[in-house]
Amino acid sequence: MAEKKDVKSIIEALLVVSEAGLSMEEMLKAIDHADFKDITEGIIALKREYEETGRSFGIAEIAGRYRIVTKPEYMQWIGNLYQKSIERLSGPSVETLAIIAYKQPVTRAEVESVRGVNVGGMLKTLLERELIIIKGRKDVIGRPLIYGTTGKFLELFGMNSLDDLPVLRDFSEEDLEYVQAEKQNVVEQVEENTEAEVQKSE
Repeated sequence: MAEKKDVKSIIEALLVVSEAGLSMEEMLKAIDHADFKDITEGIIALKREYEETGRSFGIAEIAGRYRIVTKPEYMQWIGNLYQKSIERLSGPSVETLAIIAYKQPVTRAEVESVRGVNVGGMLKTLLERELIIIKGRKDVIGRPLIYGTTGKFLELFGMNSLDDLPVLRDFSEEDLEYVQAEKQNVVEQVEENTEAEVQKSE
C-alpha cells in the first residue's frame, strides 16, 4: 500500500499541472504505486484540507475528470484580471440546449415541437460551440439526425454526468412559461462557467 500523505501530495501536483483535469484511470497510471482506494482517500483528504483552511479553490469531479476549480465567489476579481469579452449564449440557445439535454437523443423536429419555432440557427450555434453533437439518425421515415449533449456541456455546467441534471417533469410547448423564471438563472450560470473556461484557456 502507498503512503497516504505521499499519494495526496502527488495527486495535488498532478491536478495543478493538468489543464483538462484527470480521470481516475489517468491518476492510477501516473501513480503506479497507488490503488483506487489510495487515490480516492487522497482526493477526499485534499477536499477536506482545502475546505478547512478556507482556500479560494477546491476539487470537483466534472465530466468524469477531477480538477482544481476556483470558487464562484472569486469570479469578480478573476474577471477584472482578464477583462476578456465572452461570447455568450442567447436565451433561445440556452432553452434549446436544455430541451436537448433532457430529451436526448432528440431530433430537430422534436425540439421544434416543444419550442414552437425553428431551431436551425440555435442547433448550428450549439454545434459550433461543441455543446451538442450529432449522435446518428433516428430509425424512422426520412431518418432525421438526432442530437445529444457533449462532455464540454457537462464541463460548462459543472456536472459529472447527465444524472446531475435537475429533475424536471415532462414538458411540452405549454411548459415553456414554467421555465421562464429559471431561464435567467441558467443563462447566468452559462455566462459564469464560460468565463471561467476562457480564463483557464488563457
